[in-house]
Amino acid sequence: MFGNLKRLLVVGLGSIALAGCAVIPNADGNMAGNAPPVADAPVAGPSAGVLPTDTERHRVALLVPLSGANADVGQAIANATTMALLDTGAENLRITTYDTAGGAGAAASRAINDGNRLILGPLLRDNVGDVLAQARPADVPLLTFSNDTTVARNDVFVMGHIPDQSVERTVEFAISQGARNFGALAPRGDYGNRALAALDRAATAHGGTVVSVERYDRGNTSILSAADRLSQTGGFDTVLIADGARLSAMAAGRLKSAGNALPSLIGTELWSREDELTSTAAMRGAWFSAIPDERYRQFSESYSARFGSQPFRIATLGYDAVLLTLRLTRDWRPGRNLPANLLTDEGGFLGLDGPFRFGANGIGERAFEVRQVGNGAFTVVDAAPTGF
Repeated sequence: MFGNLKRLLVVGLGSIALAGCAVIPNADGNMAGNAPPVADAPVAGPSAGVLPTDTERHRVALLVPLSGANADVGQAIANATTMALLDTGAENLRITTYDTAGGAGAAASRAINDGNRLILGPLLRDNVGDVLAQARPADVPLLTFSNDTTVARNDVFVMGHIPDQSVERTVEFAISQGARNFGALAPRGDYGNRALAALDRAATAHGGTVVSVERYDRGNTSILSAADRLSQTGGFDTVLIADGARLSAMAAGRLKSAGNALPSLIGTELWSREDELTSTAAMRGAWFSAIPDERYRQFSESYSARFGSQPFRIATLGYDAVLLTLRLTRDWRPGRNLPANLLTDEGGFLGLDGPFRFGANGIGERAFEVRQVGNGAFTVVDAAPTGF
């Protein structure tokens, strides 16, 4: 399977490199030049009578916020889907965008009534229930851009980069390098809970032990106090700091002195692309896992040339959703419901963010690389797998 997918991705990436200046935004933010006939403009909700009848194209709905607080993120995802259609020359897809800001359930209802057989979205986990209530009776699956595994079902497939998997990958690598006993600093709340659960699963599975955990409310004083309490307990050789770059760098100085090898520090995907970490001496040698960025950099350059702004990192999910949909069309007839088993192929799919696949429970699995914090730069110390 990956052979065909790699050829498709190469075509898309080649077009990204060549077409960077072919389509650019005009003054009012719309696309100048000829847009593909298969991509409908964002709409509030056309009726079935407005859209033309398709017999050779698959109708696919993109449900993202195009107004309100998350409009910029939703628009970036919509732009990325347009890029994918342009880059691949897809002629068998009609993707229509529906604004969820006015009500995700209403947007889903319009999408279903318009004959769409697959929904890309929604973006927010809180919208999944409303969309699913409309989509499930019509047997229309969702590819949500959320990274919250609690919304995953056998008809809701989570495309987002799941933080738990980043932690598990790093813990597994740390144990392969000799780590055995883990301490942890984690904020109170859902993110910290998920990070600690992932640490415990991975440590147990690979022969490690979690010996000490300190929780805190997010804030400068709280994390420093938690780091001091953790240091006093001792008994660990590795510490997970489940927070962003700024707070992690602050805590690192309380856990070890610059130049000390132990305890080893590990983090989460929140450290990805946070260059300030590389200027903190106590962070040198720390590990974390993230989705490879090689193809993202090329995507970002093309996106900027076309739309005049930098994309949000999550925008690649929109691009990959189109690549995935194109792969599905090989075994999916226009006008028919999408066979559910096509989305759970064990061989997986290939996108800008690398290989990924879905379990029968709807949870997406991705390939993460392990990076090390150095003096002024990150380096990859364990490459992401190229397939499953």
